Parts: sequence; C-alpha cells; structure tokens
Amino acid sequence: MDIKSNKRDFRANKLKIGTRGSPLALAQALEVKKEITNHHNLDDKSIEIITISTKGDRILDRPLTEIGGKGLFTEEIEEKLYNHEIDIAVHSMKDMPTEFPNGLGINTFLKREDFRDSFVSLKYNSINELPNGAVVGSSSIRRKAQLLSIRSDLKVVEFRGNVQTRLDKLKNGIADATFLACAGLLRLGMEDLVNPISPKTMMPAVAQGIIGIEQRLSDNDITDLISPLNHNETMLQVLTERSFLKVLDGSCRTPIGSISKIDGKKIYLSGQVLRPDGSEIISGNWEGTVDNPIDLGTMAGNEIKEKIDDSFFKKEDLSY
Repeated sequence: MDIKSNKRDFRANKLKIGTRGSPLALAQALEVKKEITNHHNLDDKSIEIITISTKGDRILDRPLTEIGGKGLFTEEIEEKLYNHEIDIAVHSMKDMPTEFPNGLGINTFLKREDFRDSFVSLKYNSINELPNGAVVGSSSIRRKAQLLSIRSDLKVVEFRGNVQTRLDKLKNGIADATFLACAGLLRLGMEDLVNPISPKTMMPAVAQGIIGIEQRLSDNDITDLISPLNHNETMLQVLTERSFLKVLDGSCRTPIGSISKIDGKKIYLSGQVLRPDGSEIISGNWEGTVDNPIDLGTMAGNEIKEKIDDSFFKKEDLSY
C-alpha cells in the first residue's frame, strides 16, 4: 500500500487513536491521549479513541497457540493505520510481533510500568501455598512453562479473556489461581490485586509493562506530535529485549522470558527459553552498553540459540 504523509492541524482536526476494546487497552489509549494533550496543550476533544476488534479478541474458545502468533492482536489495527482510518495505534509491546508491516513502526514508548507478573487467587497467597494438584488458569505458554518448572504437580488450564473475565472465572471455581501483569492491574486501578512474583521465579515476557505508539513512518506530523512522549530508558530496554526475542523467532508458541536494566551507560540483560512442559530451562545474563542495545540482545539470543535444537519446542508439549 502507498503510505502518504498526512499533514494537518491537530487542533482543528481530531487525532484518531486506534486500540483494542478491552478495558486495559482503553486505559492505555487514554494514557497516551492524556500524555499528548498535556504535552501539546490540546483540548481533550481534539483526540478520538477508536476501538478495533482483532481476531485474538474475537476467538476466545481456543488457545492462542492454535490460532496464530502475536499478529492476532494487531492485524486489523494496522490495516486501519495503513488506510489512514486512524492516525496512531496504541499497543502493549509484549503483544507485538518482532517485524512490522512495510511503512509502519514504533519509535515512541511511554515509561515502563511494573514489569513483574502478579499471582492472583481468591484462596492462596503464593505459588508455594497451592495444594498438590491445584488448577491454575493461564493462556500464556511462558507462564505455563515457568510454573510447571517450579511445580510439576499443578494442572494448567486454558484461561483467556480480559482481566475481569479471568477474575470471574476464579470466582466460579474454574481455577484456583491465575497470573496477571502487574502493569495491567496498576493501569486499571486494581492495586489491591497486585501480588508481585520475583523475576527470578517468573521472568516476565519481553517488553512487559511497556506501551508503544505505532505510526506510519512517513508521517512527519505524527512523528513531531508523539516523539516528545518517548522515554529513552524504556526505549533502550525495548530494543534490547526485542532483539533477543527476534533471534529466537519468538511467538505465542515459544516460552521466552527477558528483562533488562539500565544503569548509567550499562545495560544488564537476563533471558531464558523453556521447554513448553517446563522440564528444561536455558538461561543467561549479559551486559553491554547503551550505545549498542540491539547488539546486546542479538548476542544473547544467539548464545541461547546455540544451546537448543528444533526439538526444544516440540508441538506435542504445547497442549493443555
């Protein structure tokens, strides 16, 4: 498709933000809207949020591993971005494929929220408190593998839907516990449910807790509008962790965890891949400089890749 620049006065014409329709996605879009209006002193009515249904939102009766990869939550939104039906799109970076459609990209990231996973249960306070054979709900192949590596006695069942849907499933006794991202709970104002798990126990998804703003790369007016919102340290973390993911060809079928930390001019990266049944973990720690975040992530990914073969992610291990 031909992507054309779209020069306009955003005070006179509404800026259209595209997003998924879940409460969390809307909360993130509202956060971006607030950042733009505050930074540019725009009227609240000058920005419109448009909800877009994606395949991943519509198909809830099957695991993500059966219906496709991470593009399940982006394809329809990106199509509207291509067609100028929206001006920008707001995404959770942990849901984004490592490759963008030609002409689209993300160079603006809001400051990272708490990257940890939260243990959520109406009966128990931690993974260790779960009784033998307890049922845990999760749609994440990463969380399933990490959990089974700690407690192979537990039963993991498919658990999809937005935060409220998953909480309702707990109330209805479908599972004894589940996991939710701390960042999502905080953005929804559900601080009472935040019960962080140490990254040493459950390493987060790549770029977890980070909001990215996707745009048409040729649209200079949009670049000028959103680039001041970019948080540089968060951007360095995204570049590092997603480079690690890219080497490993990460998808919803691949249990991968990663987290990076910036300390002055240094970047410290931890990463892991797991067999889907949790029987084996390959992990490592690396350090580099803020001048070369992509090189660091790529090096780490290649080091891990050399230690695994095609059988590591055997299809039969993916079933619930």
